[in-house]
Amino acid sequence: MPQARFAQQCDRLSLAVDKTLHDRLVWERTEAPVLAGLVALAHGVLEDRDEFELTEEGATSAVKRFVLKVHGNRVAALTLQLGDGQAKLAIQAIERSAFKVAPGDTLSIPYAGIDAGWMAGSLDALFARISR
Repeated sequence: MPQARFAQQCDRLSLAVDKTLHDRLVWERTEAPVLAGLVALAHGVLEDRDEFELTEEGATSAVKRFVLKVHGNRVAALTLQLGDGQAKLAIQAIERSAFKVAPGDTLSIPYAGIDAGWMAGSLDALFARISR
């Protein structure tokens, strides 16, 4: 318990000294690893499908955006991001693609629920929105 209290005091003092830097460091320590894990899961569930490729395009530190390619063809954009304690996945149509993406909600889940099964089910639901 003393260690947790000390960590709280360190966070309180860090926040008081420089809120912007504190927030960035908290992101790097807590959420950045979650986002990296989310990206790894997306790549992992497609690992056995050589015809599928996720190419990073237009990503920031808080949002990862990939172009989904199938057989080398640009199909759609897949966006992975975090917010409010939730992992969020969305798919959108892109330029230079012959494919359409039906509208639909962003899929989300609390961080604790993120796993390969959730990722596979989410990609299944998002891929189902794609048509020619």
